[in-house]
Amino acid sequence: MDSYWVAVVWSLLPTVVVLGLFVFILRAVIRMDRNERRSYAKIEAQERAKRGMGPATGDSAAR
Repeated sequence: MDSYWVAVVWSLLPTVVVLGLFVFILRAVIRMDRNERRSYAKIEAQERAKRGMGPATGDSAAR
């Protein structure tokens, strides 16, 4: 019976590893996108202030 559980673990291990890598990469991509959008919004706000324009309105300003 012991060899049965070893076989189960070895058969499930690749799936668990691939799932872990997928979650890690997806999390990193989402975090990178969020930070990039934040930095672009900051740059846009600075440029609008430099030109004497008001804050941006619309869908992008609500975030």
